Amino acid sequence: MARTADRAGTGPGPARPGGPAGTVARPRLWSELAIVLICYFAYEFIRNLVPTERALALQHGHDLLNAETKIGFDVEYSLNRLFVDHAWIAVPANYFYSTMHFIMTIGVLVWLYWRHPEAYRVSRSALFIMTLIGLAGFWLYPLAPPRMLAGFNDTVISFHTWGIYDSGPTASVSNQYAAMPSMHTAWSMWCAASIILITRRRWAVVLAALYPVATVLVIMGTANHYLLDAVGGATACALGLVLAYGGARVLVLWFRRSPGREACG
Repeated sequence: MARTADRAGTGPGPARPGGPAGTVARPRLWSELAIVLICYFAYEFIRNLVPTERALALQHGHDLLNAETKIGFDVEYSLNRLFVDHAWIAVPANYFYSTMHFIMTIGVLVWLYWRHPEAYRVSRSALFIMTLIGLAGFWLYPLAPPRMLAGFNDTVISFHTWGIYDSGPTASVSNQYAAMPSMHTAWSMWCAASIILITRRRWAVVLAALYPVATVLVIMGTANHYLLDAVGGATACALGLVLAYGGARVLVLWFRRSPGREACG
């Protein structure tokens, strides 16, 4: 217990402003639930408002593949063939892609809120910022996923499994040209960073580090994203963390140096 407490104390410092003796009260549960739900539905709504420029999105897909080929990083087709040729890989991967970003992201948010409120606010802010960056990417660079290009197979259709996106009739439910950046990658890296920054349990650190790796393999093997999408997602995550933690540190310094604070002291 002492080791866990020590680790929490050395975690993200910016989450602590105003806490007496280094403690931080949890935000009100209902207000946090409302914020998270509003942000999620706003994300889905705005994502589906992105213009569906099919011709441009497909052209961008070919451009990305050509760029990856030139630098020797075009691994999407080989991974997709591996998944298609092995149902025992593809079927779990389809369900992983459809569910894990919900399960893990919500799970880590709940864990932070309940066990580490000193880190919750800034981590939640980082999550929201990187999601906004993702929305900007969808608007600025419409991109068709590999499964829409010749030579690739949509593993959801190939194995008749349930999926949040596919190239069949249900494709009209959601904008299919919002592949850059990969938010599956961004959210998985956020989960990993949130866990690794706090816990000292080696098994938890190892599993947290493996989660984004598995996510990147799944998004490419199921032909939902390119490798460069994953790079874009990692960049969105890094920017979100930097802006949230940097902003929190600025607030801490301002709070400590403000004349009103000194007078109260």
